[in-house]
Amino acid sequence: MFTNWRIFAVNRQKTFSVHIHTTCYCKIKANLKRSKTQVPLTRSYSSPPGIVGNEVKSLHSIINPPVAKIRNIGIMAHIDAGKTTTTERILYYSGYTRSLGDVDDGDTVTDFMAQERERGITIQSAAVTLDWKGYRVNLIDTPGHVDFTLEVERCLRVLDGAVAVFDASAGVEAQTLTVWRQADKHKIPRICFLNKMDKTGASFNYAVESIREKLKAKPLILQLPIGEARTFQGVVDVVNREKLIWNSDSDDGKDFERKPLSEASDPTLLKETVEARNSLIEQVADLDDEFADLVLGEFSEDFDLVPAEKLQAAIHRVTLAQAAVPVLCGSALKNKGVQPLLDAVTTYLPSPEEREHGFLQWYKGDLCALAFKVLHDKQRGPLVFLRIYSGTLTPQSAVHNVNRNCTERMSRLLLPFADQHVEIPSLTAGNIALTVGLKQTATGDTIVSSKSSALAAARRAGKGERKPGRISEAESVLLAGVEIPEPVFFCTIEPPSAAKQPDLDHALEHLQREDPSLKVKLDPDSGQTVLCGMGELHIEIIHDRIKREYGLETYLGPLQVAYRETILNSVRATDTLDRVLGDKRHFARAELEVRPAEEPCGVATIEYADSVGEDLLQAPREDIENAVHSACLQGPLLGSPIQDVAVTLHSLMIHPGTSTTMVTACISRCVQKALKKADKQVLEPLMSLEVTVSREYLSPVLADLAQRRGNIQEIQTRQDNKVVLGFVPLAEIMQQADG
Repeated sequence: MFTNWRIFAVNRQKTFSVHIHTTCYCKIKANLKRSKTQVPLTRSYSSPPGIVGNEVKSLHSIINPPVAKIRNIGIMAHIDAGKTTTTERILYYSGYTRSLGDVDDGDTVTDFMAQERERGITIQSAAVTLDWKGYRVNLIDTPGHVDFTLEVERCLRVLDGAVAVFDASAGVEAQTLTVWRQADKHKIPRICFLNKMDKTGASFNYAVESIREKLKAKPLILQLPIGEARTFQGVVDVVNREKLIWNSDSDDGKDFERKPLSEASDPTLLKETVEARNSLIEQVADLDDEFADLVLGEFSEDFDLVPAEKLQAAIHRVTLAQAAVPVLCGSALKNKGVQPLLDAVTTYLPSPEEREHGFLQWYKGDLCALAFKVLHDKQRGPLVFLRIYSGTLTPQSAVHNVNRNCTERMSRLLLPFADQHVEIPSLTAGNIALTVGLKQTATGDTIVSSKSSALAAARRAGKGERKPGRISEAESVLLAGVEIPEPVFFCTIEPPSAAKQPDLDHALEHLQREDPSLKVKLDPDSGQTVLCGMGELHIEIIHDRIKREYGLETYLGPLQVAYRETILNSVRATDTLDRVLGDKRHFARAELEVRPAEEPCGVATIEYADSVGEDLLQAPREDIENAVHSACLQGPLLGSPIQDVAVTLHSLMIHPGTSTTMVTACISRCVQKALKKADKQVLEPLMSLEVTVSREYLSPVLADLAQRRGNIQEIQTRQDNKVVLGFVPLAEIMQQADG
């Protein structure tokens, strides 16, 4: 499987930062080394939900508006761009926390895991529910580290919109590209928030230009900053021609002044705003025909007369069509610009009913939901996050899992608020729910009200479109799940004693269900348990969670890079299997060809010559393909998986009465024979690297990359720094934070 990946590493003793992503099949996130200060795990942000005090809202007071007033959004960004801080401010200004939490203090709402608070990073996505000016907002704060990119992927799968947060001093960074591509994949409308406008080196124009150049997006500038870096005071609302100035004496940013711009008091600012507004109107008119007709018809003489409401409605349509992205700015840490961001979320991002889901017509209002995340609670058991697309969820009801073909009873229905939840009597379409009692459900499963409902939807879907090949009725109504990336690192894990092995297996089973990107396998030679993960930090977190949550002091073996193997030429091979078991003769003869695949592929592609069409009637095609894939799991050089290989089966002779097991064994052996005869090559993960470094340190950085077998492609200039672009083998940059 080919996946775009990133690395970000920071050495706090050095004056440069490193951003790396792969151009090969692998991905890594180097461990972000931070001081492991013991952080008290007590919460200081609010009273428990349901207890009203000091004017903190209770989750019981969450409004239940019509679908048009619901917003399901995610916060996504590169590492340390300010996602969690922005989320914390959103919760505070919407009235759901008593005080402002801080990532460095370890008291934010959404970073509630001990590992998150110690490291000051987001590891797993956290969902919170809030309301803002009559709208219900279901918000998910996602991680920025590439090791946990699956968390972003599975959340974007069920969201209707996203807020992309940028560091205004850096613009588009390595992981920004990854999450942006993930949003493109799921066709998520988004708005951009240029955070850290108060930071030294912040540049509004540079950040906007990087969005245009690197993301190939069309930015719609809805705000202009008043000052930059230390002089940042507030923002200008371009649409309404108003300035928003935050009170410097206010500690929490709740007090700000909104004033219309005037020629008398702000001549320069007014001129810039009018120019920006006219440019915005022209941009939107080019992208939206309805707005273009309005502007050319009624306001062609004077753009200043275009009503703000008409302009906002047009920006909403353009955003929904993903033709452009609105751009806002502020500083979440300094409590500036977050309230207008919330207004923009409700104004420009779509409601669930504005998103097109073709499968909804099949269910006719019956329940249809997608499980996108699983957590394990020691008291409640598995907690399953569901996005409801149609129908209504109620507790104590039976639901049918289409993927597992089983019926389960949901005991309780909860409203998520990070690690605190409130029980609710029902939840309607368009919302995100947390359920208790679904013991078989996993990430990517489709949930419906009953098996008969699924079959009825399948019949409607079958009438609407006929797909080639044989597809079962159940498969035709499955919602698209989440693509799980292949692991990059692996290491052995051992319990303190053989008696603790069942406890370790139990812990790993739970962790795999929570995190599908974690793979666990058994080494056939040594019998050891092998952990396969997305990076060094990923495996370190898993190891720490096993110790804290399950009380097991496990031992990790050395971390190893996951290499791959491929072939360089075409080879034919023939294999015959002739065995007599008991009184029955089993005979199979296979002839096949292996060759380099025309397109990159993580698993072998299989083709069949015309001559084997009739023979395949005696052996299930699925068994033949399983035999080929199993033969490619261990290559002849290092025992690493084979990729970029195509296999063509030319002939298959099977004696009547031969078991399927014998046939698959014959094909698997034939593939292995062909692979051994071919010219082979080991593939190592090659990372695309971006280093931002001050000019005086450029030479030592280039020398260091040369020692690591790096290949420098380009050296760019970014403000006062140099940006080195190139490639470097993953094996050469492991544990570079310790070097």
